[in-house]
Amino acid sequence: MSTPEIQKQIDDAIKDAVKGSGKVNVIVAGKTGVGKSTLINSVFRGELAKTGSGQPVTQRIEEISKEGHPIVIIDSKGLELKDYEKIISELRDEITERSQHHDENKHIHVAWICIHEDGRRIEEAEQHLCEMLKEKGIPVIVAITKSRSDNGFREQVRAALPSAKAVVSVRAIPEQIEDDGEVITLKEKGINELITETAKLLPDAKQRAYANALNSRHTASTKLKIEQAEREVNIAATAAAAAGATPIPFADAALLVPIQVGMLAKIGITFGMETSTTALTTLVTSALGAGAATLAGRTVVTGILKMIPGVGTLAGGAIAATTAAALTKGLGAAYISILTSFIEKNPGKPLDMDLITSELKNKLSFS
Repeated sequence: MSTPEIQKQIDDAIKDAVKGSGKVNVIVAGKTGVGKSTLINSVFRGELAKTGSGQPVTQRIEEISKEGHPIVIIDSKGLELKDYEKIISELRDEITERSQHHDENKHIHVAWICIHEDGRRIEEAEQHLCEMLKEKGIPVIVAITKSRSDNGFREQVRAALPSAKAVVSVRAIPEQIEDDGEVITLKEKGINELITETAKLLPDAKQRAYANALNSRHTASTKLKIEQAEREVNIAATAAAAAGATPIPFADAALLVPIQVGMLAKIGITFGMETSTTALTTLVTSALGAGAATLAGRTVVTGILKMIPGVGTLAGGAIAATTAAALTKGLGAAYISILTSFIEKNPGKPLDMDLITSELKNKLSFS
């Protein structure tokens, strides 16, 4: 296979990884002051609700998105009693229009209804909205915001909104309260549960985009990122095994490169890389060698072979299905390990691609 052919396959693999991630669309509804923006910025990376990038859809609905983030927040901008019928009508129209769109990336995938715990009541507007979303086939999670002491309110919400798939008490940021002259700090609460419950409701095809969007400072986010990345490795390993069903001459090991490049790109997206073909291309070519010629060379394969006991003797021979799968799994495991280590040491921080690239090079001992 010639160098231009390999480079085209690499470029196509990266484009497919970006395109295949799609977008996750989440409705976040609740009364003004309930803490929606704080919650959004706690769960998702990139301070989404503070970017000023929201685009009005109607008078009462705003679309919040950010370049490179595979998530869109549909914000109701206040579910107020005085005009809730108009708000729900506008949301119904927005959902209907999106559900009928030919692009499934426009569809709504899940909804959060936010209710302030201090109010200790469920409004008629919230009940109507929950039922409307159920009718439209959109799963609902109720987030009881600014939660301090439940005192049975969570069960009250469950009873009033039976169609909700989950009810979660959350405190998006630490809060200080004074008790008998003593200042007590209340830690974050319920965010990991909210992240996990939301993941359960999303289609499998949206899990990579969702993992990308999550803020890595939460343990549930890290867990989901690792699980999704491991799925990407297993899929790539299966594809590599199929490619090696007819043993691949060692000199033609470049046949595995597009599979492995696509895997690396998907893992990078899963862990929070910006969904940009340029950024992903830079990552792959920097980590595995400058240019397709190096990617196709024996350096790549040799570096991975070193990680798998007993297969180094294959140099000069052929790569069969089991070895092709093992090579791919070894590369994927190395990359996941490096990314996991980074986000655990730097929770909530953007990925440092220079550092991560250097670590991957060192782990595979490329010259």
